[in-house]
Amino acid sequence: MTGFAKGRYLARHADGPEDIRAAQRLRYLAFHGPSGPGLDQDPFDDICTHILVEEAESGRLVCCFRILPLAGGDEIGRSYSAQFYELSALASFEGPMVEMGRFCVDPEARDPDIVRVAWAAMTRYVDDNGVEMLFGCSSFKGTDAETYHDAFAMLAARHLAPRRWWPRVKAPSVVEFAKKLRRRKPDAKQAMLRMPPLLRTYLLMGGWVSDHAVVDRQMNTLHVFTGLEIAAIPPSRKRLLRAVAQ
Repeated sequence: MTGFAKGRYLARHADGPEDIRAAQRLRYLAFHGPSGPGLDQDPFDDICTHILVEEAESGRLVCCFRILPLAGGDEIGRSYSAQFYELSALASFEGPMVEMGRFCVDPEARDPDIVRVAWAAMTRYVDDNGVEMLFGCSSFKGTDAETYHDAFAMLAARHLAPRRWWPRVKAPSVVEFAKKLRRRKPDAKQAMLRMPPLLRTYLLMGGWVSDHAVVDRQMNTLHVFTGLEIAAIPPSRKRLLRAVAQ
């Protein structure tokens, strides 16, 4: 993917350490709050490609994420997600895969076009590189699972992973929402209000999730493993994404 502009925004690859530090500062702000000039960083930053979305006029960074390409499922153990989920079922996936992680938007930026441009950048990368599956961890802010019972109940009822790719429990602290909430009828409005924007987009495209959420106290989140087979995206949704990516 080369850089491209769409409306008020420019999406591009990070170009050197200064760009990566800018992404790490935005991630800290988004994930930890404005408590200091911290950096959100980990060893995966060194092996990932970082994508930045900026205001074209001002250069202000408003969104970022990182991607880790894998040749196939036999490399799934290299992924960030594999620290938290037992992913051996995905080892048999034969096509190119990409882990999408640390997706965040500046808390002060509320324009929905920002997320659209970010997904357009991802669409370009997928098309240019023949990617057949996207995956990653979709995070809910905070670790109070009761706050998200309607969202989790909807995931359990409609969006669990296919059995052939089933992510199993690995992390020491998890919320097994599919078991706990199997009899709960979700309030659809509340479920969607509580669903993270990134996860909503995955689900609209046919994505699926693990049957449990990992309690990540370091990041102060609950997260679910999320997968999306590119071939399963509805044609109408593909057309919309590619229209933005032009």
